Amino acid sequence: MNNINRETLLSALKAKDNGTGTFKRKDIIETHKESGVKYPHWLLNDTSLKAGRGLYDLTEMFNGVQAVPAPKIVVDNTTPVVKNVTQAKLTVEIENLIPVKDDTFVPFGFYKDLKKVLDSRIFYPVFISGLSGNGKTTMVEQICANLKREAIRVNISIETDEDDLIGGNTLVDGNVVYREGPVLTAMKRGAVLILDEVDRGSNKLMCLQAVLEGKSYFNKKTGETITPANGFTIIATANTKGRGSDDGKFISAQLLDEAFLERFAITVEQEYPTMTVEKKIVLNKMTRAGCVDEDFATHLVTWSDVIRKTYMEGAIDELVSTRRLEHIVNAFAVFNDKVKAITLCTNRFDEDTKQAFIDLYGKVDPTNEDYDNLVLKDPTEGVNF
Repeated sequence: MNNINRETLLSALKAKDNGTGTFKRKDIIETHKESGVKYPHWLLNDTSLKAGRGLYDLTEMFNGVQAVPAPKIVVDNTTPVVKNVTQAKLTVEIENLIPVKDDTFVPFGFYKDLKKVLDSRIFYPVFISGLSGNGKTTMVEQICANLKREAIRVNISIETDEDDLIGGNTLVDGNVVYREGPVLTAMKRGAVLILDEVDRGSNKLMCLQAVLEGKSYFNKKTGETITPANGFTIIATANTKGRGSDDGKFISAQLLDEAFLERFAITVEQEYPTMTVEKKIVLNKMTRAGCVDEDFATHLVTWSDVIRKTYMEGAIDELVSTRRLEHIVNAFAVFNDKVKAITLCTNRFDEDTKQAFIDLYGKVDPTNEDYDNLVLKDPTEGVNF
């Protein structure tokens, strides 16, 4: 047995002695961990020291041992280094709270009504559901950009918990400091809190119950009470209405608690844009990408509209979203090849669905001289890897 380990442990125990020289087994083990010494088998297995069940009398062992408190970790949250690091992070976050305007965005759907809600600056939680890629989150961000409203977007997952939302302790330069979460930051600044993909969350979202009522929030980790500033509100986006996905399209969508859902004032079902609006969006994306082709834009939106109607009738299991059309536009800008752009961007679907989509495009655009290539051409042909 190492004498250094022995003396270190005994000195730490003596510093904790209340005058009886008697210690519980758990207190000895706790002190051993604090002291950083090896497990004290030599002490715990010594029957001569037993003073009862789980008790040890160390009076005689303390003779000649000087009481030196075991080293402790001291956390100083007021040191200049901690303050500087924390303030630097807050500055970066604050500079990016107002979303950047997207010149290609075209308002549609719930845009006007939601703009009225956010412009009023009242607390009015809104739940927006809709199929993937139809611009739900983009709409919220662009309204905030238009109104010059600060917005904080939080992407929700099954792992999202109270520390991620409200805040928790983190290590900075060897010191434990409290990091404020996006929810409290939004409350203090009167910002719009966007809970993106909220139906991917778990019951840990219940920590937002009081916040969703627009009331003051007591932060039990700091003792601070936060009163929402004027303008603070919450907008949640999701592919479902929080009831899960019966058709299996969104397998990670969770069943959200009824009490949580009940705190949203209204629920909105966001549809895909009309063909007229979607063509404007596609042409705007083409303009930004430098590949404007109005005929191609017309054929793309007609193609996607037919696919969606077929999907709604239950004849197919997949659809082409507005986001997927943007992917096709960008691929067209890169390769300057409509065939390759459509083929590459439909490769994510299973073979039968992909071929059905390609065949349908050939019917929508029968003048396309390369139509046969949509079926026969390998999209990677001629590409050097």
